[in-house]
Amino acid sequence: MQRILFSALFLSSFCFAQKTDTLDFNQIQKIDSATSEKKKEIKTRVIDDVVITGTIKPISKSKSPVAVEIYSQKFFQKNPTPNIFEAIAMVNGVKPQLNCSVCNTGDIHINGLEGPYTMILIDGMPIVSSLSTVYGLSGIPNSLIDRIEVVKGPASSLYGSEAMGGVINIITKNALTAPKLSVDLMTTSWAENNVDLSTKFNLGKNAASLLSINYFNFTKRFDENNDNFTDGALQNRISVFNKWNFQRKENRQASFALRYLYEDRFGGEIQWNKSYRGSGEIYGESIYTNRVEAFGVYQWPMEENIVTQFSYNFHDQNSFYGTNPFTATQKVAFAQTYWDKKLGNHDLIVGATFKRTFYDDNTPGTLSSDGVMNEPMKSPILGAFIQDQWEINEKNTLLLGYRFDYDKIHHAVHSPRFAWKFSPNPYHTLRFNFGTGFRVVNLFTEDHAALTGSRDVVIQSNLKPEKSINGNLNYVWKIPVGEKLINLDASAFYTYFSNKIVSDFDTDPEKIIYDNLNGYGISRGASLILDYTFNFPLSVNLGVTYLDVYQKFDGENEKSQQFHAPKWSGTYNLTYKFPGNLTIDFTGQFYGPMRLPVLPNDYRPEYSPFYNLANIQVSKSFKSGFEVYGGIKNLFNFTPENPLMRPFDPFDKNADDPISNPNHYTFDTTYGYAPMQKIRGFLGVKYTLK
Repeated sequence: MQRILFSALFLSSFCFAQKTDTLDFNQIQKIDSATSEKKKEIKTRVIDDVVITGTIKPISKSKSPVAVEIYSQKFFQKNPTPNIFEAIAMVNGVKPQLNCSVCNTGDIHINGLEGPYTMILIDGMPIVSSLSTVYGLSGIPNSLIDRIEVVKGPASSLYGSEAMGGVINIITKNALTAPKLSVDLMTTSWAENNVDLSTKFNLGKNAASLLSINYFNFTKRFDENNDNFTDGALQNRISVFNKWNFQRKENRQASFALRYLYEDRFGGEIQWNKSYRGSGEIYGESIYTNRVEAFGVYQWPMEENIVTQFSYNFHDQNSFYGTNPFTATQKVAFAQTYWDKKLGNHDLIVGATFKRTFYDDNTPGTLSSDGVMNEPMKSPILGAFIQDQWEINEKNTLLLGYRFDYDKIHHAVHSPRFAWKFSPNPYHTLRFNFGTGFRVVNLFTEDHAALTGSRDVVIQSNLKPEKSINGNLNYVWKIPVGEKLINLDASAFYTYFSNKIVSDFDTDPEKIIYDNLNGYGISRGASLILDYTFNFPLSVNLGVTYLDVYQKFDGENEKSQQFHAPKWSGTYNLTYKFPGNLTIDFTGQFYGPMRLPVLPNDYRPEYSPFYNLANIQVSKSFKSGFEVYGGIKNLFNFTPENPLMRPFDPFDKNADDPISNPNHYTFDTTYGYAPMQKIRGFLGVKYTLK
């Protein structure tokens, strides 16, 4: 939900390559009439980003009772990547998780919760969901980004299903303020070639259009661990994006955008070619994706602040996982209208939503109850929500929210929300959030393991929607150090799940068994982010997260740790600027041991080792608008060991041989927990014409 004409406020965030709470005291020296103490207070308020995701409407970050993290495009350019999925790893507590070591499908975990609990928005619209979460995330180029807002914790009272773990809102560039021309060309020593081109043109004084084209090509096959499988999924992808923004009276909003994505992806045995697609001779996972998106926003031409938002997406997937075909089509239409009304110290929002999903595939998930006829899913969901943000006084703000959703399968779902912000002075802010979440599940679009063909899928019963109760405590402390500020951002969170749907890999190594958990699930932990710019040209951003994510079954004392949820993880981002516009960026993520899906009698360890993915970049910018950059990815050359079980027999032709396979191992792709790409260099050039 982008307030397009607040661009003047947004510009402040563009100047910082990290979260923009760290300020230079020199910015307020012109306020000569202020006292010394008053200057320090102003110093904490001079730059205050406008955020949208936490409360559905533009509000300054310091005023928001919901903790929202903001990351500009320049933040992600410190470690250049071709898509959002890889870039988001730079955010503390957010982990892009590879779910298949062959085709490299993935999802995004927030605070240890699996990808289906994360809602991905584009300009506030639920564009990325269900089928598109499997491969759609890698199809969103970084060139589209203005900034990304992250809310950790349930937001179902505003956004409905899928927002149980958190929300990532990708806010695209505004055509009215975008550069006239932008070019970014990058390649790596693994022959990963990325091209970003965008141009802006005006139509009169009140309309502008942004046309952006992204092309990514990676077709060179690598097998450096000698298992006869590609170390990285080959990809040939193009994305075309066109956005229109309109200047209207009284800064009313109006924008419309279209995007088309095509991708040809393959992972498998090195000798595979398309003549083997779907055959049982040489194993390959081949996925063709066609996707169309349309979304926009329009503020009604009247005195009252009424806004309508709308989106539509079409996704077609044609794929083979070995000999198993998976074809699926999804169409999602979404519309939302809300009324924003200021009543004294109360800021009231009332809205209604409509979402209709059409989904069809060739799996048992879309068969009729008799198991004979195909029965595509058609699920309209009606929703209504109300939210009151009450500014009690300068120190206290209270937010109360409630959402009601109804569909014919799950009937009524209620989602209340409560948030409180206490800020005794500009240096300390305490936020407490409490709410519930819910999620309606489509297994075959959310769990790639159900599609690989390495296991049979068993649905134990009629699955009920998942529900959660969450509490989140956030504390921000701005510590004056000379003429600078150290920014500390600490959070503690706790989520209780009921009706949690679990995938059982342990009962039978040849099956995945889905059922509502006969018990409960817990996600709890804490995180800390430190942000500081020294008096010399060094800036540091460090983050660490502790997680305890587990399930507990009724009648059992032991808890089962969730897969791919490390107890400890963190991020680091160090930038040093030399004279002459020369900059060095050292970035990376570290992960502690995480539980992995092993087979019975598996020779591979059940927990991964501690590992570190580090990157270094050197960049040089010129007054002419050119910038040259280069560096090294995966600096310490880490890759997982034995990500595939029995890669020499991917069709399990000899799995039952008691002599060669006494432990009854089967081909399995789910063990991988980190990219298989080893150390590699990259080089790029940019040109921007303002």
